[in-house]
Amino acid sequence: MRSYVSVCALLFLITSIAYGQTSFTENSFLKTENSIIESAADSGHHYTLLEAVKAANLDKILNEDGPFTVFAPSDMAFRKLSKVNLKELLLPENKKELFSLLTYHIVAGNITASKILKALCNGNGKASFTTVQGDKIFASMDGLDIVLTDKAGNKAKITSADANQCNGIIHEIDSVILPNSLSAANLP
Repeated sequence: MRSYVSVCALLFLITSIAYGQTSFTENSFLKTENSIIESAADSGHHYTLLEAVKAANLDKILNEDGPFTVFAPSDMAFRKLSKVNLKELLLPENKKELFSLLTYHIVAGNITASKILKALCNGNGKASFTTVQGDKIFASMDGLDIVLTDKAGNKAKITSADANQCNGIIHEIDSVILPNSLSAANLP
């Protein structure tokens, strides 16, 4: 047990340093006075997410309310989904499914990478977080990377962490994760 705690402490220190170096330093993500929506728009690589957020009428909430932690798929992450599925999800008749997908990437509160790591250490390498959609996402480590997993086994790595905003935190992820109500086979 003592050795596991030591490993967690070392992992926490190393990962905090690593994520500190790979956070959103290139863009306005460092402007903590910006909202989640404003910073995502300024990032230059969340256009698909913004289009989906607007189609699901979540833009006002993510622009004003909070705090929220958003696991934000990049444009590249959305390209991993079938283009047909994404286009269909953006149609007005699929608003409910799109809303479910997007809210599965949002957790209430400010959950920093260090809080995720602490939860992982307390959970012997596993942690879960309940999204505002209602389903859980699961966190684990793969080397020095924090990896999120949905119930279907889809994985997304946090590629850039801890972009603090006036109404929450953004963590960029490299894949889109899916709630229980949607799976790769069930997407419209």
